[in-house]
Amino acid sequence: MSDEEPSLNIPSLLTLAVVSYFVIRWFFNRDESAAGGSRGRGRGNVVDPAQVEQIAQMFPQLSTRDIMWDLQRNGGSVAATTERILTGRGLETPPPSFQPQVAIPPTNIPPTQTATAASAPKADAQDLISRYNLSAKAESPPAESHSEVPSKSTWSQNKEERQRILQKRRDDMILAARRKMMQKNLGDAQ
Repeated sequence: MSDEEPSLNIPSLLTLAVVSYFVIRWFFNRDESAAGGSRGRGRGNVVDPAQVEQIAQMFPQLSTRDIMWDLQRNGGSVAATTERILTGRGLETPPPSFQPQVAIPPTNIPPTQTATAASAPKADAQDLISRYNLSAKAESPPAESHSEVPSKSTWSQNKEERQRILQKRRDDMILAARRKMMQKNLGDAQ
C-alpha cells in the first residue's frame, strides 16, 4: 500500500482548476482596484460640484462643506448622502483638517458674463409680481372673482381649462401673499 504513488484524478483536477481560476481572478482584480484606487487617491479631496449643488438645492440648511465631506466619504454617492439626511442621521461635521477642493469645469465664458447670468435668475425669482406680469392686478384693489373658477372639486378633463384654473390659483396666491406682506409692513410702520 505504501508503494502506490498518489495520482491525479478528475475531482482533484477540477478542484485545482477552480481554485486557480479564483486566485488568478483575485490577482487581476486586485491590480485593477489598486490602479483605480491610486487614481481616486490622486484626485485628493476633489468632489463633483454638480453633486454638491444638487444636494444643496434639496437641503439648503446644510453647509456645502458638510455635503462635500459626506460625498467624499461615500465615494460621491448622492443617493447615499440623501438617504442619510432623510433618515434623520444627519451629516457628520468634517474634521478641521478637511480642506475641500472643488473641481471647476473648464468654461470659455468670461467672468463678467457669468456674473450677469447668475444675477438675472435671482432678480426674477425675487419679484414674482413682475415675473408673472401681475403688476396691474397688484395695483388694483382685491376683487373677489370666485365666479370665474368653478367651485367643484373635480378635476377638469379639458387641459386648457385646468391650466387656466391653476394659473389663476397661482396668481391669487401670489397677490394674497403680496397684500398680506403689505398689510404687515403697514402695521409695523405704525
